[in-house]
Amino acid sequence: MAFNTFQFILLFPWLFLLYYAIPQKWQQTRNLYLLVVSYSLYIQWKPVYALVLLFVTFVTFGAAWLLGRTEKRKAIAIAGCVVALSPLLAFKYFNFVNEVISDALAWVGIDCQPVGLNWAIPVGISFFTLQAIGYLVDVYLYRVKAERDFLTYALFISFFPSILTGPINKASLVIPQLKSLRPYFDYEKVVEGTRMLLWGMFMKVVVADRLAIYVISVLDHYDRYNGTTCFMASFFYTMQIYADFAGYSLMAIGVGKTLGFELTENFRRPYFSVSVTDFWRRWHISLSTWLKDYIYIPLGGSRCSKARNYLNIIVTFLVSGIWHGANWTFIFWGLLHGVTQAFEKMIGQQGCRYTGMGKFVKIFVTFVFINFSWIFFRMPTLQDAFNVVGRIFDFSQPMGWDINGENINTLFFSAIGIAMLFAKDYIDEFTNIKIFDHHRLVVRWLAYSIVLSSILLTGVFGSDQFIYANF
Repeated sequence: MAFNTFQFILLFPWLFLLYYAIPQKWQQTRNLYLLVVSYSLYIQWKPVYALVLLFVTFVTFGAAWLLGRTEKRKAIAIAGCVVALSPLLAFKYFNFVNEVISDALAWVGIDCQPVGLNWAIPVGISFFTLQAIGYLVDVYLYRVKAERDFLTYALFISFFPSILTGPINKASLVIPQLKSLRPYFDYEKVVEGTRMLLWGMFMKVVVADRLAIYVISVLDHYDRYNGTTCFMASFFYTMQIYADFAGYSLMAIGVGKTLGFELTENFRRPYFSVSVTDFWRRWHISLSTWLKDYIYIPLGGSRCSKARNYLNIIVTFLVSGIWHGANWTFIFWGLLHGVTQAFEKMIGQQGCRYTGMGKFVKIFVTFVFINFSWIFFRMPTLQDAFNVVGRIFDFSQPMGWDINGENINTLFFSAIGIAMLFAKDYIDEFTNIKIFDHHRLVVRWLAYSIVLSSILLTGVFGSDQFIYANF
């Protein structure tokens, strides 16, 4: 169940109150309650896919348990990872591999149409699978001890705030919180979590979902529009995907915090990055950390020759592209980011030694690159993506921005939402002012009132799907 639906808005206060109605000393009962809630909310999408979640949970729990009881640790770890990955590979990549094989055979003159599988991808499968694999590898590498309590482990994998689209949490962060005696009611955490929920909801329903209206109308029919209009749609998608994904992550962390849990930070104002390398330190931080710990470092990281290090970066982001989806567009997008980061490292431009205008230029150049890379992420095929880029740079077309009457209200409220989002991120990035935690009560409540009013008056509540729920 998505956080931006009226069902969740009405249901969560009851879940919150029932959770705190359980006495603090009944820790296992609290965890059991959260596990039941997590699975109950998950099966709202499609009940049968809860079996996939349970399968991955059982496999990684059992494999981790066996690691301490056999000398064949490596074989058990590899087998556990392969079996746990099998549902993800089947659901997400089976049809793509079939198409690649079919195209390759057609290229040499053989007409073959392998049987495809017509099924939907279980929601959140990429996220809970990576979280489970990360746990198993950590146990194998002695970073954490194998969890003996299946209830605790099952809750770690299925915890409802983060199962839909992350963040991808580490066992070393969450499991100790599940096992320790949590405070009965932490007022400061509840207040902070509620603030996160409020701002995350604003990002999702006021910015992302309203921008989606314009983005869909243009990019799904880009051949009808000129380059200026396509460029504006690409810019709006850049803002949409940030507000959508960061908004959800903030709500997930906020929900966890109201229940007394600290989850992994996932976004840190990524569009103020000074390089693509810096961007990936700020964007989807939990995935970047996972890729670094379980792909980049095992490949050799930076403790190797320069050429090998550049290759490690490229391979890591190729994996990132493949993880995002079974499509050549994601593979190209991942390689584009990997090659660019390797080039930045080659010329020593991963960071920023400049101030003032120099820093602004680096932020601007990085943003422009990210904006164009999102076109490949958004479009259904590479040909469509290149066509959109081609239209943007086709200066033979009329340069005016095509705005029809239906889009005027959408663009007006979208502009206000983007301005508020930019202002908040700018203040957080470059000042010490905390708008939602200001020392003056009147400033705090004025900010709350403006954000809440924006949600109620201009929010789009018809869209209950998050972009990253598809991955």
